[in-house]
Amino acid sequence: MSLLFYRKQPNCGNFAEKMEEVNPADTSRAYAFQMWMKAPMPMVTFFKTLDVSRLVRLSRRHGLKFNMLMCWCIGKAASRIKEFYMLPVDGRLVRYDTLAVNTIVANSQGEISSCDIPFSFDIAVFNAAYLELTREAAGSCRNHDLPESMVIGTSALARYEIDGAVGMFSGLFNNPFLIWGRYRRDWFRTLLTVSFQFHHTQMDGAHAARFLTLLQREIRSLSLSV
Repeated sequence: MSLLFYRKQPNCGNFAEKMEEVNPADTSRAYAFQMWMKAPMPMVTFFKTLDVSRLVRLSRRHGLKFNMLMCWCIGKAASRIKEFYMLPVDGRLVRYDTLAVNTIVANSQGEISSCDIPFSFDIAVFNAAYLELTREAAGSCRNHDLPESMVIGTSALARYEIDGAVGMFSGLFNNPFLIWGRYRRDWFRTLLTVSFQFHHTQMDGAHAARFLTLLQREIRSLSLSV
């Protein structure tokens, strides 16, 4: 038996989204759910150095935020892997219809706010939502949450050179999460090291590695019409 939840998506058009509790035994994650759902540390972290030369050039040429372009490529790569649409939530396995990409913004009180951006395959639509929602979160100092979507977390520490981050598991936040710092020049390329943390119930290492490979492909092949 499954439970269906329908809610109207705020600020994102007049369509309803669905998230559905599923029986893990009826999914490809049955074994992983049994093995990892109650594990004391179910999170796995991969590191990968990406060539982001194209994103840097397009960001400067079109006046677009580098972080927005990264978030869109993350959403695009994730959308091609079905495991991203399922997530362990409160001991259950939930399947979502849609994805969102979270970003952390500096707010007007000198603190940070969390902002979920609904993913759209249309990068112009995603960019407009990114600008509007991050501006609202920064000004209001309130988080913008999209619980109806499977949210991919990100944190960009663009002022700092870091090699990655591990140990983010709190027992409450099971969502996949990417962290990166400042990109760096390497001869004729611009490189960015990212860490990708995921719950082993949601996906296996092969899924995570494929996601990072797809992310690099999306970055290299990105074209803009915005």
